[in-house]
Amino acid sequence: MATIKQTLDELLTLDGALCAAIVDSSSGMMLGSAGTGVDLEVAAAGNTEVVRAKLKTMRALGLNDVIEDILITLGKQYHIIRLSSRKEGVFLYYVLDKQRANLAMARRKTADVDKDLNF
Repeated sequence: MATIKQTLDELLTLDGALCAAIVDSSSGMMLGSAGTGVDLEVAAAGNTEVVRAKLKTMRALGLNDVIEDILITLGKQYHIIRLSSRKEGVFLYYVLDKQRANLAMARRKTADVDKDLNF
């Protein structure tokens, strides 16, 4: 089992990783953050709204499924939002440099660290 700090530090080991946070989606508050390149407090609150909107849309469509991750591709960055399988209402937010990062490896890394995360 890994602590929040260990989890964030592990995410930042991947080539191209800029920053990461663990966010409580009920409040939009960060439980922990690491790295630079994005105002993580603003991003945590904003991405909380993204998660809420997607869950609301899924309910409206009658989809009986779960979100694994949400990918936002910008011109220079990848933003990955991964809902925690370990704790409901929590997500990992991961920002990577698009030129240096391997998207498949980043998605795999978020899944792996989520499995070991201890709250």
